[in-house]
Amino acid sequence: MTSHQVTVRNASESDLPFIQTIYNEGIEDRVATLEADPKSLADILAWWSQHTGTYGVLVATEADRVIGWASLNPFSHRCAHAEIADLSVYVARSRRGRGVGYDLLQSLIQVAAENAFHKITLHALNVNEAGKRLYRKAGFVEVGVFRDHGRLDGHFVDVVAMELLLQ
Repeated sequence: MTSHQVTVRNASESDLPFIQTIYNEGIEDRVATLEADPKSLADILAWWSQHTGTYGVLVATEADRVIGWASLNPFSHRCAHAEIADLSVYVARSRRGRGVGYDLLQSLIQVAAENAFHKITLHALNVNEAGKRLYRKAGFVEVGVFRDHGRLDGHFVDVVAMELLLQ
């Protein structure tokens, strides 16, 4: 998928340092994840090894530079949840608010449908207004709020559960 000079494609191992940088920006910014510590390239390689088959990783590029990434992740390892995926979407700090996340999300939804997933879920920090707007724009609906669901900078924060039915 391509728009405003951004191309979305399957990630390759050579993209991992860029994925690491973008994810660490998300950790530093304190609105997209409860992770507290930056991830090493070894951490990202371990994560990458778990994303094969139907659990793919996409990157958004602009002028051949990775500016965002998205992944489908197992919702659960129970067989009853085999047709449900969780997702992650991260955009480079310098490219946020320009439609890159939407392009990634639309492409990821297409990949999930092609892989016969029934539903995609996500958990967003309640303070992540931009993220929640993005997900609503793509058709996700809020299905609940986990109160005081994790610590961020020493304080409990709420986490919003959202989902998109594909079939």
